[in-house]
Amino acid sequence: MNILVTGGAGFIGSTLIDKLLLDNHTIVSIDNYDPFYDKKLKLLNQRKHFGHVNFHFIEADIRDIDVLPIPIPIDCIIHIAAKAGVLQSIANAKEYFDVNVNGTLCLLEFAKKNGIRQFIFASSSSVYGINKNVPWTENELDLQPISPYASSKLACEKIGFTYSHLYNIRFIALRFFTVYGPRQRPDLAIHKFFNNILANQAIEVYGDGSTKRDYTYIDDLVSGVMASIDYDKSPFEIINLGNHKTIQLKDLIDAIGAIAQRKPILIYKEEQHGDVPQTFANIDKSNLLFNYNPKTALSDGLQHQLDWMKQADGN
Repeated sequence: MNILVTGGAGFIGSTLIDKLLLDNHTIVSIDNYDPFYDKKLKLLNQRKHFGHVNFHFIEADIRDIDVLPIPIPIDCIIHIAAKAGVLQSIANAKEYFDVNVNGTLCLLEFAKKNGIRQFIFASSSSVYGINKNVPWTENELDLQPISPYASSKLACEKIGFTYSHLYNIRFIALRFFTVYGPRQRPDLAIHKFFNNILANQAIEVYGDGSTKRDYTYIDDLVSGVMASIDYDKSPFEIINLGNHKTIQLKDLIDAIGAIAQRKPILIYKEEQHGDVPQTFANIDKSNLLFNYNPKTALSDGLQHQLDWMKQADGN
């Protein structure tokens, strides 16, 4: 299959492309190397892709999709590119909506014009907002996201439904729950915590450490994305891809300290705006439709991430 992957140089996109290439798909990857974090890290993510006979890369903005030289006909779009960061979106809402919502709209228009019938969208657990009905299920109707980033992702889901209804595009919104593992972005909690612990620097804990997250290992998540490529049972779906387990922040830090064999130093600060007290995925639907079954224990996933960080630092 010929697959267009947006955000292909990032953490999730590049790991997904590894698997797609192994499965003999032909990939067109688009990434604009957004300066949100160092381009060198993204180039490291892609180093196995360049030179592969089935890999094509275009450095560009997804909003320019109509004028890009796409080298092959596309069968499926996997749209992962986005302005990332919940807290950062609060200070820059306009740009987040322009890139995330308008960018998705441009890709849907591209799909419509080119007869592309499979569109997989990387949504986010953040769309659930502050929701006490845990574990979170996809049939929740009264979603109240509390950051521009989360609102932009929910808006994309709604636009996807419209295009699915009007233009016969199968739109599958995959709600990702706090993904970690090798290649994780340096601004994300686990990456930062490892760096701080290894450097004997303090970890800033916002709140009392009781917030909970459903941490999903990258390989488990990618297995769900891969399954969505061949899904054809309905024209529109929203599907959680999480781990169906939660861990408190303070326990996560202890686990990272144990893996790193260092005692964490903690500094407590006030809670941050836009941050939710917990995330928790019900994955019954993804199990039913995709046979999705995350298998990676947190301790194993953390060890894999630490091993990768040490290797990356040596390159």
